[in-house]
Amino acid sequence: MKKLFAIAAVIGMLGALSACNTVNGMGKDVQSGGQKVQDAAQDVQQKM
Repeated sequence: MKKLFAIAAVIGMLGALSACNTVNGMGKDVQSGGQKVQDAAQDVQQKM
């Protein structure tokens, strides 16, 4: 029974770690998109 609990705990920790990497990657993608929007807004502002 203890062995089963230990295996489940390890699988749970691995799932949590992969979720952190996914959220981190998504944050970088959103940041990159925001930077492109900001650059486009500055280009428009300079043309005015």
